[in-house]
Amino acid sequence: MSDESDKANEERRAKLVKAGVAVGIGSAAIVAALLYASKVKKKPRA
Repeated sequence: MSDESDKANEERRAKLVKAGVAVGIGSAAIVAALLYASKVKKKPRA
């Protein structure tokens, strides 16, 4: 019985870790996109 619950806990933890990594990568991509957009907007006035 405890073997099954341990396995379920490991699978749940693995899913949570994957979700956390995905959120981290996604938020980093959003920050990079926002920084790039603000950089491109500022054109020097002639």
